[in-house]
Amino acid sequence: MRFWWVNHNQTARQEIDGGFLWSPKREASGARSRFYDNMREAAPGDLVLSYSQQAVRFIGQVADYAFTALKPPEFESLGSYWEAEGWLLPVSWLAVERPVSPKSLISKLGPLLPEKYSPIHRETGHGNQKAYLAEVPSTIFQIVAQAAEFPDIDSSRPGANTAPGDLIRELIEDEVEARLKAEPSLSETVRKSVIEARRGQGLFRANVMKVCPACPLTGISNPALLIASHIKPWRVCTTAEERLDGLNGLMLTPDADLLFDRGFIGFREAGEVMVSGRVDREDLRRLGLGHISLSPSGLQDAGALWREQNLQAAQAGYLAYHRENVFLGG
Repeated sequence: MRFWWVNHNQTARQEIDGGFLWSPKREASGARSRFYDNMREAAPGDLVLSYSQQAVRFIGQVADYAFTALKPPEFESLGSYWEAEGWLLPVSWLAVERPVSPKSLISKLGPLLPEKYSPIHRETGHGNQKAYLAEVPSTIFQIVAQAAEFPDIDSSRPGANTAPGDLIRELIEDEVEARLKAEPSLSETVRKSVIEARRGQGLFRANVMKVCPACPLTGISNPALLIASHIKPWRVCTTAEERLDGLNGLMLTPDADLLFDRGFIGFREAGEVMVSGRVDREDLRRLGLGHISLSPSGLQDAGALWREQNLQAAQAGYLAYHRENVFLGG
């Protein structure tokens, strides 16, 4: 288990009510941010201190891995300078009994705070500019949780009974579908096809079958056993063409589809399979994918059935997006 501190004064209400955290992927300048990269480091079960209005008011538990998602519509004009696409981390939140001002505890917290990427100033307790999600030692969490009269973390898990990110994904896609239904620039035929593509059906499925008639992970080619899966997720595609493009899809067995969609597997540029270090190898064996084994680099090259000769340049572009934005490294 890891411990995190989030500074989200602007968006705390929306994120607490919605059961998530959301950040851009990069700073407005285009530079990488350790605080945004941390969204991909957080894992289910981790605990998060929520700091807003100069106090820790909520404690949360991460419910699922972060995934790529457009800026939540409930943010409205907040963060107008943020890029539209970012990381969404599902979190289950509980209000603390007594909000805690870090300034009142700074004599205890200061020496324990990380020298680099600290969420608050070590001397004053004020929030650090640009700091969003920062990792903190367990001792920091324990001091704040105790002062907030929060139940013992070993016996009370905020996210224990919370559905994982599937529900949030479904709600996001519902919102996207509603917007598409109201989009005047789409013909009725295109609108119907784009909405069917959300479930891997209709024109999208037919287009993918032409490009990838068999599951590249298992070799199964029976259409009745295959799902048309988007490489760049349907929810973040920006045009109807992307959502219907056969090159933006793979035919996968249901297990492979789930692993690919959640970022537990991916494909290198030449088509070799990659396996995230966050998926249990014994689970892969139980799924009948025991032939996938780790290479010394931590990624996999296990004689995948898909190779460079089967890839087209546009498809390679979509797969690069998946490696960067969906695949769970580490």
